[in-house]
Amino acid sequence: MSQNNFPKLHNATWPGIVGKGPDSEPIISFDEMLENTAKAEVDGVKFDGVDIGLFDPHIDLEMDDDGVKKLVEKVSSYNLEIGSVVAPIWGGPILGSKEDRATYLDLLEKSCKLASKLREAGIRPNGIVRVDTASSPEQWAKDPKGSQKIIVETFKEACKIAENYGEKLAAEGEICWGGMHSWKTMLETLESVDSPYLGFQADMAHTLLYTLGYNYPEHRILPEGYDWKDKSVWKAALKEMTDALRPWTIDFHVAQNDATVFGSGSHDKTGRHCLANDPNGKLDIAEDAGYWLRDEKGNLTKAFNHICWDGCMFPNAVMSKQDTWNNILAALIQVREAHGWKA
Repeated sequence: MSQNNFPKLHNATWPGIVGKGPDSEPIISFDEMLENTAKAEVDGVKFDGVDIGLFDPHIDLEMDDDGVKKLVEKVSSYNLEIGSVVAPIWGGPILGSKEDRATYLDLLEKSCKLASKLREAGIRPNGIVRVDTASSPEQWAKDPKGSQKIIVETFKEACKIAENYGEKLAAEGEICWGGMHSWKTMLETLESVDSPYLGFQADMAHTLLYTLGYNYPEHRILPEGYDWKDKSVWKAALKEMTDALRPWTIDFHVAQNDATVFGSGSHDKTGRHCLANDPNGKLDIAEDAGYWLRDEKGNLTKAFNHICWDGCMFPNAVMSKQDTWNNILAALIQVREAHGWKA
């Protein structure tokens, strides 16, 4: 039996949508994702909750109070809580037009409003509202200084909205989002916004790609041609990156990566999410998570009360197997055993 009960262990439901659709595989329903999560069990330990994407066909962003009530009842019926939520801001790229930025902020406000209603309903004791720039590194690179100025100004406006609803925003460090596509650029963005309402969402798979400088070679930390045999080189790179980004980290995705990128359906190439027990995985999940969950002195940061598994773009055949979710839960338990606490 698990000795620690914090951080709480969550599963993401959006992998049922992301990378799925007409040009890929069929979408997996919200109910099926909840069912798979609730069924998972390892030595009597189960998932505590789910992190959810606030977008169709799983969630109606503009649901009324009756819709909120039904969502709360549905998730509660599986003995799960809700944690972090993903704001569907991609219809308003920050580096687009003024109208695009207005759309971005409108979608963000609707997301914060729904998130706060879920918190008030008691189903959502922990979590942030996840954001990105909805803009590509290519668009950003046309005018790096100008792009950064627009991103910082827009994020500052977004923070005011989040504050109004008692929420915090977390920018997910992914190589596919301009202004967030390298660890140094992400840090610059966070420091320039400099708001208690904007932090960093660290995903173990995506941040591994940061160390390889995939979309920003000048910010690469690992040496060219690194073959992963000398783990001390990887640990040093991980330390350099986490020392910079950990103080900003307010949300955390446990994940595995094989040091490659992948995209399916309409999703851009980003850090490939691998199964927890993938033999090609480069991460020692439990050990490497500690670089994010403990400070430079080895003390627990306790910066967030739940951690979440994010496994986007797995084939549906894999996602329909209960073993998949049991193995994922086992990986989360190992992280909690190594870096958790009792409360």
